[in-house]
Amino acid sequence: MSALLGDMEPAEAESVYFNEYPPPKALPKHEALARAFIDLHVADNRRVVLVTSGGTTVPLEAQTVRFIDNFSAGTRGATSAEYFLQEGYAVIFLHRQYSLLPYSRHYSHSTNCFLDFMDEAAPAADSPNAHGSIQVRSEYQDEMRDVLRKYRYAKQNNRLLLLPFTTVAEYMFELRSLAKLMRPLGPNALFYLAAAVSDFFIPRHRMAEHKIQSSEIPANLENNSALDSEEIYTGENETQPPKNSKKLVVNLDPVPKFLHRLVDGWAPEGSMVVSFKLETDPSLLVYKARTALQRYSHHLVIGNLLSTRKWEVVFITPDPPHERWLRVPKARRSKSISGMEDQVGLAEIMKGKGEEHPSQMEENPPPGGLDHDGIEIESLIIPELVKLHEKMIQKNTPGQQ
Repeated sequence: MSALLGDMEPAEAESVYFNEYPPPKALPKHEALARAFIDLHVADNRRVVLVTSGGTTVPLEAQTVRFIDNFSAGTRGATSAEYFLQEGYAVIFLHRQYSLLPYSRHYSHSTNCFLDFMDEAAPAADSPNAHGSIQVRSEYQDEMRDVLRKYRYAKQNNRLLLLPFTTVAEYMFELRSLAKLMRPLGPNALFYLAAAVSDFFIPRHRMAEHKIQSSEIPANLENNSALDSEEIYTGENETQPPKNSKKLVVNLDPVPKFLHRLVDGWAPEGSMVVSFKLETDPSLLVYKARTALQRYSHHLVIGNLLSTRKWEVVFITPDPPHERWLRVPKARRSKSISGMEDQVGLAEIMKGKGEEHPSQMEENPPPGGLDHDGIEIESLIIPELVKLHEKMIQKNTPGQQ
């Protein structure tokens, strides 16, 4: 199917792909919720951002037991959603089910168990056998109160809509549907595509219906026509693999690239589309981000390295200065087990620049965004992005130019 899709016009390729899979069962419900949410904010002339977050699974069987997953806990998306809300946006948060959520991420992603934040108060003196009330421990009161108030405000004022997905096909269905529903927003719509979308998948027509077998098939079942010998799997680490078994060889196709269709087919006219490019090789980061910007006609590609993503990003834009680095000052960088300090600035150094030329954001970090360890880089990204969106709105709104 991938070869055929590559030869098709974008609209035709879209039709073929989406006819390959049944729509997600939750899609009608999600559409109804999103339509009401969007209509509310269109009436209030409020900006709405669709934030996508978390990884996507690639099922290996129709009745899925095994699947391929990719790296993403949803930290970037969940954190960014909070800063968008702080800037006055309404947020549709399209997230991988069970990945991090805005506000609750402060506790669900903590190194402490959530219950460590709680205590049971002593029962009243005149009721020694009664249960004490559950309370937040005193040292966490101020922090939790602040997070709770922000969350309650967002929910009570209909500023935050949470919509989950799991598979890459579900993600594609949801993204297409939400983009079309957002058309009444016009330039007030912003797409912030922070989800880690799988690059490869198994087309539905090639997918095994049942669980791929992982052990020897009994002799009396060897001739069962329902079992395909190509679906028999043996783990590579077995010292004595069953004689009738085979290793699993998974043949994956590239996921069709519909990001250009988002710009010229699905999204509102005049809306802004922002995507991310994650790399591990510093020498490739800027090149790959520029290539993505040109290929998909997005308005901004935010490049980041896996090893330094919490401390620096690069804005790649079609307009000057084309490349702009945002970097958390060294003294205020959060601690990271997986981060590599010696790679900060490396992608920029390879262009003859480097950390010896600090960015404007390093010299004048904004207030707020400070956690126990340092500044969250999303507190730098979102205000700068809001400025770019404001310029696009003025450009695409009559009378505001």
